[in-house]
Amino acid sequence: MSLAEFLAEWNNGSDCVLVHTSGSTGQPKPMLAEKRRMEASARITCQFLGLREGDTALLCLPLDFIAGKMMVVRALTCRLRLVSVEPGGHPLASLTEPVDFAAMVPLQVYNALQHPVERERLRQIRHLIIGGGAIDDGLAQELRTFPNAVWSTYGMTETLSHIALRRLSGPEATEWYTPFPTVAVSLNDEGCLVISAPQVCADTLVTNDLAELLDGRFRILGRRDNVVCSGGLKIQIEEVERLLLPCLRAPFCVTKRPDTRLGEALVLLTEDADIGLVAACCERVLPAYWRPRHYLTVPAIPHTPTGKVARQEAQRLAASLLFTN
Repeated sequence: MSLAEFLAEWNNGSDCVLVHTSGSTGQPKPMLAEKRRMEASARITCQFLGLREGDTALLCLPLDFIAGKMMVVRALTCRLRLVSVEPGGHPLASLTEPVDFAAMVPLQVYNALQHPVERERLRQIRHLIIGGGAIDDGLAQELRTFPNAVWSTYGMTETLSHIALRRLSGPEATEWYTPFPTVAVSLNDEGCLVISAPQVCADTLVTNDLAELLDGRFRILGRRDNVVCSGGLKIQIEEVERLLLPCLRAPFCVTKRPDTRLGEALVLLTEDADIGLVAACCERVLPAYWRPRHYLTVPAIPHTPTGKVARQEAQRLAASLLFTN
């Protein structure tokens, strides 16, 4: 979708716009988002960050998904000056002016850090919010030294972008998300985060994210559907990936498959052809009962259009490869 097409939809007289979920746990699903709630979300974010009329906002995300749409809505609602560049891996490469506010996915931030000119432009952004995927420890460590505010976002299409932020830069850097003042969070009996955000979401939302609460803030432990029950032990896929990230050189992800003896077994998909090297890394950094039972080289790790690992597709890919091997 182009900017002109979205603006035409925004101004067409309807109370809603069509958006799609990210598809990280399946196929993207269409949903109608109320424009008044999108405007409320825009105001909440801009107030939290202290953005003012006339500040420059960078649009560098696809307008097919809520993150891109909401950057436009923030500009319209809070009278920001919108600068649009082609969505892609290096959105700062052609940027020629300072930016007060930008939203990016982790891959865009990582790419910018590899090039001195783009890195400096990234450091100059007054408020940078990062969403759409996990921020690994190495990336977080680099961002901690940034002079301006860098934030990790928590939210989803159903909440019309983020409902909480956590600081990644400076002495205020933390693992804990601070919900916006209009948002209340709690845990259900299974330990999953429950969100009440009446200004942006009509219904209380029960997520699949396992979380921990502290003084009104929360941190995410992993997704409930990413728990592997193996040999009577519960293993969180995201925690396994976090430990492996510093020592695996090629893109990878961890998934699971049914196992007659264990119930479920961990499977590691990697783009590295040297399985021996991958297995050695697992043996070095993982507890014995967290080590994958199967290692598979794949041409590419499946991802959603927003850059997240497509978990269900990874599970299907593992099942098909193990069946044919």
